[in-house]
Formats: sequence, structure tokens, C-alpha cells
Amino acid sequence: MDKVFSADGTAIAYEQQGAGPTVVVVGGAFMTRGDSAGLADLLAERFSVITYDRRGRGDSGDSAAYDVQREVEDLDALIEHAGGEAMVFGMSSGAVLALEATARGSAVTRLALYEPPFITDSSRPPLPTDYVDHLKELVAREAYGDAAAYFLTAAVGLPDEAVAGMRQSPFWSGMEATARTLPYDGQVVGDTMSGRPLPADRWQSVTVPVFVGSGDSGAPHMLTGARELAALADNFTLHVFPGQEHSIAPEALAPALIGFFTAGAQA
Repeated sequence: MDKVFSADGTAIAYEQQGAGPTVVVVGGAFMTRGDSAGLADLLAERFSVITYDRRGRGDSGDSAAYDVQREVEDLDALIEHAGGEAMVFGMSSGAVLALEATARGSAVTRLALYEPPFITDSSRPPLPTDYVDHLKELVAREAYGDAAAYFLTAAVGLPDEAVAGMRQSPFWSGMEATARTLPYDGQVVGDTMSGRPLPADRWQSVTVPVFVGSGDSGAPHMLTGARELAALADNFTLHVFPGQEHSIAPEALAPALIGFFTAGAQA
């Protein structure tokens, strides 16, 4: 494990493996760098792969006041470490962060996304209008278990009884450990989980090739959102993974990513 320092001085912990063109992996809610290890191992057969702890998680530091731009700068610091440009893969809310960073000018040469958690139709309820504020209130009270439960019911859409069972599971402590950063993910996704269509000009500054992946066996709004995103511009391409859900198997995802990233390395 090594660290780079973001523009505000925050230390960002990362691991790097493999050789070749660089791919940075951006995790979603609750994820730390270890959660991407299976995918990273497969990608490292062809690429130099960086996995990292987003700020406030794992071995990374944090700052007093959060802003999405700080996370963009974290990614920029990793890209600078990689030589000044990199290909990027983002998962779930990490996909939205990676997309936003690219739109804001990060030196991303090819961008792959898997199931940014957009809610753009009426297939499920949108996020409550006070979603981020309520998460912040729970985190301020250090009610991390309640924050995790609220995310799972309000954002993921799990029933209360399912979450009650999860709270008794051994993995729950790990979810509580990163729950303080759930407001960050809420700010990253912003109004993209409002039930309204994606704005046509939201990411028009993204001109690099973009891979938009989604499974066809998970929540219907995920595939709908991916389709809407892929339809925004000619450089966005949809890839549907048969039989896969939000927690896609690395063995299913890696070959498609390798093909997409290899095309960029050979260009």
C-alpha cells in the first residue's frame, strides 16, 4: 500500500499491480480498494491497475468539509502519479464520480462505467429530497449502523426486514466502518436518482470513448439508466451483460473491459 496526496493535502491510499497502460478503478458506496481485488487481478494481466480507498475510507484520510471536487482532485492525483493520463473504470456511484471527473477535465483517455445508479423512470421510488441531509444527520450523531440501513432502504431499495437481517451478519461491521462516507456518494449522484430523465447536456464535455455497462437481471432502473446514458452521445456505447446484476462477477466483467481498454492502448 502506498499513498499520494490530493490537492488539499489529504493522503489517498492505493495499491498498484501489473504492467502496461494504467487503469484506475473507482469504487462505489461502501467499497474500499480490497473490494476490487478480484477484478484488479484479472485486469493486471494486461494493465497496470490502481485500486484506491476513496477519501474517508480504509487507509485514506479526509478533510473537514466535503465537496465532490475534492474527490475529483483525489483521482487527478492518482492519474498524475500514473504519468499524467489514465484509463478509468467506475462502479456504481464510483461510475458517476468517474464520469463527473472526466467532464471536469481529468486526464482520462477511456472511461468504462458499470451501472451508475441512475433513477430516471417510475420503476422505483426516487431518492427522498432530504436524503443527503438525513444521512449527514445520522453520521453527525455517529449512528453509522442507522446510516447504512437508511442507504440500503432509501437508495438501494431493500425492504426493512432484509436490512434487519443484514444487521446481524458478520459483514455489517465493515459497512458501518465506511458508512460515514455515504453522504459523499449521495452528493456525487446528486439529482441523477430523482426519477427524471438525464439532462441531455450534463456530460457533453466528455469526448473520450465511454463504455456503459449494465446487467439485465438486476433492478430494472439500472438498465434503463444505462441505456439513457449511452444514448446521450455517439462516443457512449452500451454493453449489456446477460444474467448479471449490480454485483457483477469479475470473470464476466473483465474480458469486456480488457477489450475496451486494449482498443485504447492500441489506438
